[in-house]
Amino acid sequence: MSRLPFARDHALVLCHTCAKACAAEAERCPRCDSPLHARKPQALSRTWALLIAALIFYIPANTLPVMRTQMFGSSAENTIMSGVIEFWKGGSWDIALLIFFASIVVPCLKFFALGLLLVTCQARSTWAMPQRAKLFRFIELIGYWSMLDVLVVALVAALVQFRSLSTVDPLPGILFFGLVVVLTMLAAMSFEPRLIWDAEVADD
Repeated sequence: MSRLPFARDHALVLCHTCAKACAAEAERCPRCDSPLHARKPQALSRTWALLIAALIFYIPANTLPVMRTQMFGSSAENTIMSGVIEFWKGGSWDIALLIFFASIVVPCLKFFALGLLLVTCQARSTWAMPQRAKLFRFIELIGYWSMLDVLVVALVAALVQFRSLSTVDPLPGILFFGLVVVLTMLAAMSFEPRLIWDAEVADD
């Protein structure tokens, strides 16, 4: 054979819930009673919808302030980028780089990578299939780090609540950023990585 066999070549289908290999003619998994599908239903359209929604929310997440700091009567509102700049100017370059990576680099990387995977899968491209599969696993691995900016705001708000001296309050920007993180995580979860290898069948 010119390729390794697919499960369907042996009349098998994998349960998406418990990962049991089941007979292809079965409609439900005998172990967990979940519906059986050779591939996640409507995986591409669902992933596109979640990715586009995340891209839309990413605009207010970066343009709206994420927190308001009040200290000794003065008030300041910071977006994600202005917060990075403030940390950098204040000498906390390590925190600035960490937030910049988690809040700017990681989401943009996920947008690009998921878009690339979706386009190549829809085109049934055989280009760099092993590398694209590794890229998907990498996206899953770094996905949770995008929540770091939300955690930073939450920790700062908890630690700097000296009511008589200063207060830190979260603003709508952090809500939109949280939605971006959740939507990109859901997009990665809804993507069907086995579609990458389905191009082998078309290429036979």
